[in-house]
Parts: sequence; C-alpha cells; structure tokens
Amino acid sequence: MEVAAQFGLDGRALVAEVGLPLRCLDDPDLKIPTRQVGRLLELAAERAHEPAFGLRMVESRRLSNLGPLGLLVRDEPTLRSALEALMRYIHLHNEAVVMRVEQVSNLVVVRVELDAEGAAAVHQAAEIVVGVTFRVLQVFMGSNWQPRLVCFSHRAPPSLAVHRRIFGDAVEFGHEFNGIVCNAADLDAPNPGADPVMARYTQRLLGQSLGAQARLTDRVRQLVILLLPRGLCRVEVVAQHLGIDRRTVARRLAAEQTSFSELVDTLRRDLFARYLEDGARPLTEVSALLGFSAPSAFSRWHRQQFGLAARQRRSTRAAMAGKDTAS
Repeated sequence: MEVAAQFGLDGRALVAEVGLPLRCLDDPDLKIPTRQVGRLLELAAERAHEPAFGLRMVESRRLSNLGPLGLLVRDEPTLRSALEALMRYIHLHNEAVVMRVEQVSNLVVVRVELDAEGAAAVHQAAEIVVGVTFRVLQVFMGSNWQPRLVCFSHRAPPSLAVHRRIFGDAVEFGHEFNGIVCNAADLDAPNPGADPVMARYTQRLLGQSLGAQARLTDRVRQLVILLLPRGLCRVEVVAQHLGIDRRTVARRLAAEQTSFSELVDTLRRDLFARYLEDGARPLTEVSALLGFSAPSAFSRWHRQQFGLAARQRRSTRAAMAGKDTAS
C-alpha cells in the first residue's frame, strides 16, 4: 500500500480490480491465488510507470513477512541450514515458489523460480522473491554483504538504479534462471542471533500438516507460535487469520477436546521449559518472547501455573545443574 501511494495509486482499487479480497492488505498470512497476485504486481508497475515496483516493496519487507518460516530462518545456526529450511518449507508460505541450492566448486547458486500457472508475466513477482531471498542472506552475512551475481531471466528495465541500490552492481538479466550466486564459504557463516530453542520448536510446528484436513488444533498452534513473540496472540486475531469467527474457533477446538487458552498455556509452558533449559536469556526477555505485555503479567501467570516464582524456579534449576556438574 505504501509503495502504491508513493506513486499516486489506489492500492485497494487495484486489489479489487484483479479480484482479490481486500483482507489481503491487512492479513499478511492470508493465502491468495498466485496468478492474481502476479497480475496485480504487473498492473501496479505499469500504472506507476516503475519497472522496479516489486523491488521497492522488498525494501520495506522483513523476515516476519514470511510468517512462521521467517521465525525458523531467523533462528537457524548457519546460512546453509537457513537455506535448507527455506527449500523444505517455502511451499507452506507460497506454493508457487520453488527453491534449489546447487554447489559447483567454490560457488553456490540459489535458484528461485515461480510456478505461476496461467500468469501472463511474473517479472515483478520474480524480483520480489529474489529480493526476499537476498534479504535472508544479508541477515547472516551483514547488510554490506554483496553476492557474486544476481540473475534474472527477464530483460533489463530502462533504469537499474533500484536494482543496484538493493543488490549492488552485480546484477544481470537474460539468464536462464532467477537467483543468486555467492561463495560456497558463505553458507557456513554463523548466525550470532540464532535461538536454537525457537528454531527446534518452529521446525516441529512447520513439519505438521497445514493441509485442509489438518486439525484446527494444529493450525491454531502454528498461529500461536507466530503471534506470541509479536504480542498479538488473541483469539480474535487467530480467528481472523483462519477466516472464521472466534465462536467457531472455540466450538471446533472444544470438539477436539481443547480450548484456545489451554493451547496458549501449554505452548507457553513448553517454550518456557526450553528457555529455562537453555539458560541464555534473562527472564524479562523470555517474558516478552512468550507474549506477555509486562514482566508482572508473566510472574502472575508463572505462579498460577507452577505455584512458585519464575526466579525461584530458575535458581532451583541452576543449583541442580551445578550439582549435576559437580558430581
């Protein structure tokens, strides 16, 4: 919407023109048809007279736009494992995207293709996908990192100013694939901000079926793990993501012998136990990661759940761990 407004376009009118629901503008996790998305992007680029319209959108995107997959990628220990996670789970975020990593000698080629059946042109969508992949690489390599080459299969636009601002000078068009070429050694770059607890947890959740036959319990759990760290884990928000109302959520969860509050409490207990075992984060940070608005709310919850203060529990565990080490 922001990019469209910069060029004097009415984003809502464009969305309606291609037949997409207006909800997609407010719900980044809503799945929508790839063909119509491709048409929307091409139409916006044409109306704005900006061939780099898609890349301008990339400049404001973050890993959080990938939903649960973004959480997993953010917390992978190396770039290699992050790319493997993207390849394994990218279809859960966008069924039209196909990724492949090929290593030839000391070079790695990250191919990113779109299976946009029926779409007349997907130049903008292809540039967005390559741009987002590039952003993922920069999470690990640093904002000043540059690849050996960024390739696009379509023809070059009249101006490359935006492309070079994002990718640097190593941008070429007319290749047989869309993707990024970098040094093989880059794949083993460590991620200093990795959270192994959250990575294992998110990977397990992503491994569950997201298909139409999946239990609502599993789908709600996946949304809860996404929304907890953002402080947005409310049943109303989850219901919006699922496209149903909160009463339907409550009724269907009851039919599966659970409730929204039980799922949230279970996930919080599970995650807190893992953070406690990991021992690397202060309780104030853990409190925020579990979706509490203030440490005092976390303290009340912990006492209700376990009958003692969180600090007391952590101290007891630390003492037990020290005793085990000594023995």
